[in-house]
Amino acid sequence: MAFEVKLPPLGDDAPDEAEISFWYVEEGDTVEEGQDMVEMVTDKAAFTVPAPVAGTIRSITAAEGDKVQVGQVMAIVEQ
Repeated sequence: MAFEVKLPPLGDDAPDEAEISFWYVEEGDTVEEGQDMVEMVTDKAAFTVPAPVAGTIRSITAAEGDKVQVGQVMAIVEQ
């Protein structure tokens, strides 16, 4: 089963997008649930997005330096 890794809501007073600063994983890597996958930055903060499930990274759909919108798919994890 495939799970989408999306940019989560950033809060009421936060912007609706963030920039990908650094991927901690590559396609083909295995991850544990809760493991940090990607570092994101806004003009106010830096934060990480964890893996929603344990599995294998099947695809990364946004690159370092890309700005992504809240709810946008950044990667696919196959369980």
